[in-house]
Formats: sequence, C-alpha cells, structure tokens
Amino acid sequence: MLQNLAKKYTEGQDDVLVLELLQELYNAKDYEYLSHLSEIKILLELGWLHQQSFTPMKISEVTPLELLNTAVGLSPSFLKLLHEGTLDTELPDIKPYADHLEYLQDQFFRIELYQKMTTIRQNVHEHSLAIDRVHHKLRLLEKRIEERVVQTSESLVLDKFFKQKKMSKNEQVLFIALLREEYSATDSSLREMNALIDLISFDEYERIKNRSLLEEGSNLIGEGIIDYEEMLNPFGGISRAFYIVDEVLQSIIHPQKNKKVRRLKLNALMSEQDIFELVEPETSLADVVLNKKTQETLENLMRQVDKEVINRLVAWGIKDKKSGIDARIIFYGAAGTGKTMTAYSLAKSLKRQVLAFDCSKILSMYVGESEKNVRKIFDTFYDLSEKTKTEPILLLNEADQFLSSRSSGIGSSADQMHNQMQNIFLEQIENFKGMLIATTNLLENIDKAFSRRFNYKIEFKKPDEAQRIELWKKMLPKDAPYEIGFDHVPLSKYSLTGGQINLIVKNTAYKVAVRENPLFSLKDFIEEINREKDANFDSEKSMGFLNK
Repeated sequence: MLQNLAKKYTEGQDDVLVLELLQELYNAKDYEYLSHLSEIKILLELGWLHQQSFTPMKISEVTPLELLNTAVGLSPSFLKLLHEGTLDTELPDIKPYADHLEYLQDQFFRIELYQKMTTIRQNVHEHSLAIDRVHHKLRLLEKRIEERVVQTSESLVLDKFFKQKKMSKNEQVLFIALLREEYSATDSSLREMNALIDLISFDEYERIKNRSLLEEGSNLIGEGIIDYEEMLNPFGGISRAFYIVDEVLQSIIHPQKNKKVRRLKLNALMSEQDIFELVEPETSLADVVLNKKTQETLENLMRQVDKEVINRLVAWGIKDKKSGIDARIIFYGAAGTGKTMTAYSLAKSLKRQVLAFDCSKILSMYVGESEKNVRKIFDTFYDLSEKTKTEPILLLNEADQFLSSRSSGIGSSADQMHNQMQNIFLEQIENFKGMLIATTNLLENIDKAFSRRFNYKIEFKKPDEAQRIELWKKMLPKDAPYEIGFDHVPLSKYSLTGGQINLIVKNTAYKVAVRENPLFSLKDFIEEINREKDANFDSEKSMGFLNK
C-alpha cells in the first residue's frame, strides 16, 4: 500500500480514495479487498498515512468500514522517512556539559518533543502509536540529560536553580518552555495559559490538575519565579500570558553577572514618604458590578495592554514606547457608586499597585505651601516608580479641590493660592506619563482646561433594579441564618447605591448578631433601610461595591 501511494505521489497524486486503492491492489471479486481495510486503519494509527475527510474522525474510534469512502495520503512523517531514511533525531552523546548553554540546548530540544506530542494529541487523524514514538524518544532524552548532569563537575545554573526551588518535573517543563520563548524572542502562543497546560497534560484530568501550577498561590507564582499579564481576548474573556520574572531571567541568561542592585519593592519605600497610601488591590474587574457602558469603556482600556495594539500605536507614532498604558482618567458619579473600588479592581486586572492620595487633605496639610507640594506629589510618585522600576497607578481621590473651576479676577490671597495650585496641577496632568485616575462627584464643576486633559471620562451611575438585585445577592452574608422563605429581590425596589447597600447590610448584621436567636429577616433590612433613608448617604465615603 505504501509503495503504491509513494508511486502515485511522485506522479503528482497526493490523495487516493481507499476504495480505489484497495480495488487496484487486491481482487475485487466477492469484495475480497474489504478484508484489507484493517491494514489501512493500522497505517493511519502508526502515522504513516493521513486521512482526508470533510468530517474528521478520531481513528481509534472508527470501524475499518467507515474508512472505505475516505481519501488517504502519505503523512509528513512518512515523506520525511523517504527523504532522510530515518525519523530519529540524533540524541546527544553521554558526556559532561561544556557549559550551561549546551545544557539549555538539550532542555530546549526536550520542549520541542513535548510540543510535538501536544500537536499529535490535538490532531484528530492520529492515534497514540504516533505519540508513543515521540514519548519514547523524550524519555531517552530526559534520561540522557540526567546522566550528563551527573558527569558534569561544575555547577549548571539552571539545574542548580531547579534544585534550590524544589521544582517538580512539570514545573521545570513550564519554566523551560517560557525560557525558550525568551531566547527565541517571539510572541509565541506558548506563553498562554492553556498552551502551557496542554504541554504537560495527557488527558482532561491532568489538564484540571495541572491548572493549579499556574494559579495564584502556586509555587511558581508564589515564589516570584514567573508572573503573568492579563488581557481581554477577542471573545470578551480574560487570558493570561506568562513570563519569567526579570531578576530570575537575568540570573539564568547571564550567570556570570552578579547583580548587586536588587529591584526595590514599593512597600519598602513607603516609610520614607508621607504622601501616598500603597494599595495592593484584592479584587479584579470581574468582581465589580458596573453599568454596561462603564464596563465596556474599561474593557476597551484593558485592551491597550495587548501587544498587537501597542505595536500599532507605536507604528502610527501615537505612543513612544512599547509597554504600559498612557491614560488620564476621571471617574465621576455619586458617592457609593464604586469609583474607588473600580480603580483598585482595574489595577488588579492590570497587575499594578496603586499609590493613592486623598486630595481633600491638600489644603489642610499644606497651608501656605500648596503650590510647592502639588509638585511634590508628582515628584514623589515619579521617584518611587523609578526606584522600584514599576508602573503603579496614581489615584487622586476626591480630586474636586484640584479640578474645580478657577477663580477669575484678583480675588483674595486664598483664591490666588488656589489658582496657582491648580495651574501647577494642570501642568503636571499635561505632562503625565503612565496611568492616572482622579475621582470626583460632580463633573459639571470641573474646569474645562482640566476636562480636555483627561482622555477618559467614565461615569458611574446609580445601579438600576437589575444591578441592585445582583448587589444584594453578592453582599448578603453567605453563611448567615435567614428566615424561611427569605428573598432579597424585594429589597432591590429601594433606590440605593452599592455603597448604601453595603452599609445597610453591615448595620443590619450588627443588629441581628446581638440577639439570642440571630436570624436575618426581610423586615430587619427594610427597617434599616427606612432608618437610614433620611441620612445624608452622599456624605458617606464608600470604597465601592463587590461582586462577591
């Protein structure tokens, strides 16, 4: 069969119907040729043939008779065998490694074999026999690497690193795969979470189990060995692209260089300044309940971290660098609608820290020196960013003091100081590089000169009834006892913000907790709503609201 197909291939015929092939080779009388269908299946399972069909089938799951009216041809593996005389890739000799680059070469070859097995598993036309050949070669290579390491007298940087970090075999494979991507300098999809998991998983059970190796709290991420960037994919979901942390990468690629200067952490520098609060966000955008239009605007902002988008902007001359986001954003809306919490959640989704400044304190903190200290806010931010080589988000909470309309005419000395302070702030906004978020309650009061400097103005509206249903559902205590038939939907009829709902839930919980028989009822919540209904909710400072 293979000889016949090879002859046809050299004559320009790639694929042949199985029926025609068998009738040509074997006696058509009494359908005797049908007994040879099982041999076609064997050749497909071995990977010597590939099957052409509009409805691809897994060869292991079909009966031979189903192959009769399909077309087959010589596989790339068989054509390589014809051309080179062998399918074997030469394995390295068992001898000591000359240096760590020679060791890396073997490890990268190891990843090639893992990738080849992944490709075969995903190909519906091939069976496990084709995988067995690659798997056998992989095991021989891994054994040979171990033997060469034992024979090598000097320490190999990567092998030593694996032992120090007590990395499992699968963790090592993931690390080497990412290291190979760094050396190849491509935007390969092998950085993507599912591609990495496929590399080390042979079935669905292993995929589920191995997913934990790339999640928060895993050894690789928890030990600061690898990290990831989150970005929106074309289907609206969030995908993760992994990379090796820079310090680790440099220690592997340039083992001779002992970096004496280590990157400082932001929290280590916070005691040196008294301006910012460092916030490590705990919630992502997926945890926040937002108006649909607000959500769409933030998702569009998230897409700016996509490498393809960044490259386009650089090529068009819009951006002058190939990383990060340049954005000056205003979050505006009533108190309790989630402005601050969304800022934190956006930072979490972008894997950024937040340096937050409460603008309402600027005058009381710096009376007589306000102008000088407006510059100090930004100078300190740039200084912290430079020392830590990070790109935190600058959050200016309650920025009305800075953004409100400037006084006209001579005015009092206080007015002159306020105007001067705002002019300096305007200048700093104009030249700001990175991501800045300012929150304010009223957009109408903002000076037009400031409004033009912000390229995103995102409104936070009070939640509608559907959103309030979701907010009540997420904010109600999960493990608390409720009266029989308790239903939170009637509570959504009351026009409340997320911050108000959060406050009411907490106040109700305090009231119920002191009872001898602590049981939440609809009446408890309604009483608390009515009791607080006349209070000045807008003056309550709220962190926002969570979808969890």
